[in-house]
Amino acid sequence: MKIGLFGGAFDPVHNAHLFIAEALRTSEVLDQIVFLPTGAGHHRAAPRAGVDDRAAMLRLALASNPAFALDLIDTDDAATGYTADLLPRLRLKYRGDELYFIVGGDSLVHGSWDRLDNILSLLDGFLVAPRGEVQHSDLAAALTAIPEALRAKVRLIEMPRVSGAATLVRERIEAGESVRYPVPEPVWRYIIEHHL
Repeated sequence: MKIGLFGGAFDPVHNAHLFIAEALRTSEVLDQIVFLPTGAGHHRAAPRAGVDDRAAMLRLALASNPAFALDLIDTDDAATGYTADLLPRLRLKYRGDELYFIVGGDSLVHGSWDRLDNILSLLDGFLVAPRGEVQHSDLAAALTAIPEALRAKVRLIEMPRVSGAATLVRERIEAGESVRYPVPEPVWRYIIEHHL
C-alpha cells in the first residue's frame, strides 16, 4: 500500500490541510493519508489545544473520507516530537508499505529539520506541497547538504498554492471572529461546544 504521512500540530485541523491531503492522494495515487498529530513539536510553540481535543477534531474532519486515517503514535509516551525518531516506529508499524511524507514547502525551506538525511533514507518519497512563496530554487538551496540519492526523493508537487493556516484560525478565535468556513463544519461546532 502507498501511504502518505501527514504530520503536524493540527491546532486545529483546517480545510487547507484536507485539500492538500486529498490533492496529493489523488495526484500521487496514494492509497491512504495518515494524519499524525504531534504531542509536542520542537519547531514551534506548544499547541494551544490539548492532544485529546486535537485528535477529536481530526476524527470529525476525517470521518467523511475513507482514504483518510488518524494515527496517534506521535502523541504517546515514546514520542520525542522529532520526525527522525518517529519514522523508524512508523516503518515497523506499516511494514511492507511505501511511505511518503507530506510537508509544506515553507516548513522544509524555513524550518529546522533535525537529521533530514536520516528522515529521507527511511522514506519512499518526500512530497512538498507548495506553500508561501517557496520556489524550486529555494527547495534546491535547502537540500544542498543532502546526498543526491536522497535529494531525488524530494519532490515539489505541482498543485494550487493554498493559503490558510492554523495560526490564522487561532487568531480569529482569539479575536472573537468566526472560523466556520476555514475549518470543517464539525470542527467548527467542536470548537464552539468545547470553548476552545
